[in-house]
Amino acid sequence: MRKINLIVIHCSATREDQTFTEEDLERCHRSRGFKCTGYHFYIRKDGAIISTRNVGQIGAHARGYNANSIGVCYEGGLDCNGRPADTRTKQQKHSLHVLVVLLLEDYPGSRVCGHRDLSPDANGDGVIEPEEWLKVCPCFDASTIL
Repeated sequence: MRKINLIVIHCSATREDQTFTEEDLERCHRSRGFKCTGYHFYIRKDGAIISTRNVGQIGAHARGYNANSIGVCYEGGLDCNGRPADTRTKQQKHSLHVLVVLLLEDYPGSRVCGHRDLSPDANGDGVIEPEEWLKVCPCFDASTIL
């Protein structure tokens, strides 16, 4: 079993007025050359938690961090005009919280962060600030999940 010390939260970068199923996600990732969905879990707008990759398998969701992390993605992340926004439904917020709590029980001491929080610290001050984010994903502060 691999050592997990990081839980990375992502969004699918899907407009809130559009549906993006786990099958859509799989097709998208395969078209990018992945063998399957890169995330371990996908949370639909109705709160359904879909296992998309075995947790024992290294993910393909955060370059440089995949070996020791679990990737969790929620459906959404863009407003109706295609701009980054926290579009999580009440059900998604609940499911994300429950999933992270359960993952932390299995992998105690793991850090929970957003994909954006893994951007390089360009100014070297020890803090990844919004102007340093390579991606806005997941469009909210992942440290507020718990």
